[in-house]
Amino acid sequence: MLQDWVVMPTCLPQVLRRCHTCASERFRAAGKFRVNAHHKLIDVWLLVLCTGCGETAKLTVLERVRVRTVRPELLDRLHANDLGLTAELLQDPDLQRRNRIALDWEGAWRLDTGGSDHLDREVIDISVRFAARIPVRPVRLIADGCGLSRAEVERLIDGGRLVSTARLSGKLSGDFGFTLKR
Repeated sequence: MLQDWVVMPTCLPQVLRRCHTCASERFRAAGKFRVNAHHKLIDVWLLVLCTGCGETAKLTVLERVRVRTVRPELLDRLHANDLGLTAELLQDPDLQRRNRIALDWEGAWRLDTGGSDHLDREVIDISVRFAARIPVRPVRLIADGCGLSRAEVERLIDGGRLVSTARLSGKLSGDFGFTLKR
């Protein structure tokens, strides 16, 4: 029987970017937007706060865009400082590249296994789904979900008792599945 695990965010990730004031490298998203209109053009920034000194930095969301091309519901969400929109925008690869930032998900996610009643079976089929693009090592997920050490998981992989179509070394942020034979 196939078990479903879900990797879900618990809070917004930290933004990795150098602070110009104190040289700290971590910012936290405040969930606030700055919207500035210039006649028919609009600029939008996502505001982030330095964890070291509290200085505010702006991440460019829209730059010199005609107001009429922006969907009204997006404008409403920007004006309302929608936290869900903040989470969506932080995960946008274009925004990350444009602003030269990376995300640190450490402590900002959890694994929902749906209980541990399936762990005593001889063969376990697990499907892991990501609710957001959170880069996590599959070995860590499997160890946390099955109550094993990472070294034990590595031994199971080497012994052929833990198999997956996905590469289990490195980090993944997309859905995958695996089978564990005890």
